[in-house]
Amino acid sequence: MKRKFTARVWHEFDMYVAQCLEIDVASQGETEQKAVEMLKEALELYFEEPDAGTYPEAKTVKFEVDAA
Repeated sequence: MKRKFTARVWHEFDMYVAQCLEIDVASQGETEQKAVEMLKEALELYFEEPDAGTYPEAKTVKFEVDAA
């Protein structure tokens, strides 16, 4: 099944960042085109069926941040 997504792309330091607006997935590349290509690959991986025998280790991390 094919779906359409919207990406926001911007230049940050020496890289381009591409962020999907519908799903919390982002990527980067040395050019705007490469950043979008990498975002497409990241989205394909996001929607890939998980391997039934492999689960990533989950860890709980606690930290504090200063809030204004």
